Amino acid sequence: MATSESRRSFMGFAFGSVAAVGGIFSLVAMKKTWDPLPSVKAAGFTTVDLSGMQAGELRTIEWRKKPIFILKKDESMPRDEKRDVVVGNAAYTVVIGLCTHLGCIPAYAPSEQLFKCACHGGEFDVSGKNVFGPPPKPLEIPPFKIDGTKLVLGEEGLEYKKMIAEA
Repeated sequence: MATSESRRSFMGFAFGSVAAVGGIFSLVAMKKTWDPLPSVKAAGFTTVDLSGMQAGELRTIEWRKKPIFILKKDESMPRDEKRDVVVGNAAYTVVIGLCTHLGCIPAYAPSEQLFKCACHGGEFDVSGKNVFGPPPKPLEIPPFKIDGTKLVLGEEGLEYKKMIAEA
């Protein structure tokens, strides 16, 4: 009877071990299927070289299927310590170019130094703050990181975290 008891214990231990190993492999496989593909991760980051921009120039790029406005401020444009991205001695406005009212794309009027939304008359200043019309809040700031003279969109750097904490 001792032999039968030890055989039963061994079979129980062996079955438990196989089940535990199978469970671990299943969890690893599930985690791998939930992680985004490397191509999706790479598409989430966009690098923009700011060194060639002239004062007063607006550059529009696409990031995650959204327009991003990058405006290099000149001396006539008011500075905003809470919303300006400073690279070297230059100040930039970096915002997602979608109106916070209904999501349309505002146009930049350099003569008035305003972003104007045509559908409902919303206006934003050169820092992206709403100054007129129905937009309930300023243009959103995308997550970014400063890497020398390059702006990396999609990665939360120290500058972005500080800016969001103050806003």
